[in-house]
Amino acid sequence: MTDNTKRIGKWYFGGVASAMAACCTHPLDLLKVHLQTQQLEKVKATTLVVRILKMDGILGLYNGLSASICRQLTYSMTRFAIYETVKKNLTQDGSTMPFYQKVLTASFSGATGGFVGTPADLVNVRMQNDVKLPPDQRRNYKHAFDGLWKVYKNEGIRCLFGGATMASSRAVLVTVGQLAGYDQIKQLMMLTGVFEDNVILHLTCSTMAGCLATLLTQPLDVMKTRMMNAKPGTYAGISGCAMDIAKNGPIGFFKGFIPAFVRLGPHTVFTFIFFEQLRLNFGYFKEDIAQK
Repeated sequence: MTDNTKRIGKWYFGGVASAMAACCTHPLDLLKVHLQTQQLEKVKATTLVVRILKMDGILGLYNGLSASICRQLTYSMTRFAIYETVKKNLTQDGSTMPFYQKVLTASFSGATGGFVGTPADLVNVRMQNDVKLPPDQRRNYKHAFDGLWKVYKNEGIRCLFGGATMASSRAVLVTVGQLAGYDQIKQLMMLTGVFEDNVILHLTCSTMAGCLATLLTQPLDVMKTRMMNAKPGTYAGISGCAMDIAKNGPIGFFKGFIPAFVRLGPHTVFTFIFFEQLRLNFGYFKEDIAQK
């Protein structure tokens, strides 16, 4: 009988799983962006939902979905590909990666993925925030590729990578929390002998990894969203953005924390459940590579 738990995922499984998860959690991500970009008006999450539904209907909750998928197919595809490739090479002898190696690998993977995914992330934030702007101020990107082209054409390639430093910094933390955290938690729980490599284990580990990732990334996430949505020249740099947010006290860095957790938690859970199912059903065995 074939032991599917020994299957290894292919390099692109993480990106595909993340894109699938984005389709499930996009309304929560949109709500988080709206809360983080509030300035003078303070609106509750429930009020925002009602307002979006009145203005644009149910499809309004999916504004920017194409950009969100594009982001996952660049950002998450890159970080998962690097992490899983390094992990596969370091564990060819059947050993497990020490925790510090997981953290270092996840950090490098996240930084690279964050940079690669910055253009799509910028368009994603703008498309999600468009719905709450007056009609004459909306950017009206038709889809992700239209947004990428218009930003490049009208604002230049430097603007396309605006906020890349912040995006990469956040990606380091979220990848450490998600990938390294998930791997370490799963390894420890498997060692107890209580859990098997099944959906229950995947759900438990991914939920804990989502909590860790949210805790690590929320302050940077708020600053990244502010910088990407700001007009050119609004902030001189990261420090300027941080000082502006700090005017409202430390709590300003955690604005939208609950929606962020509600969004990142389920997204992490869906991502790893989809990833593990892809691995268990479509992955390969080490023996298959050895025979080739």
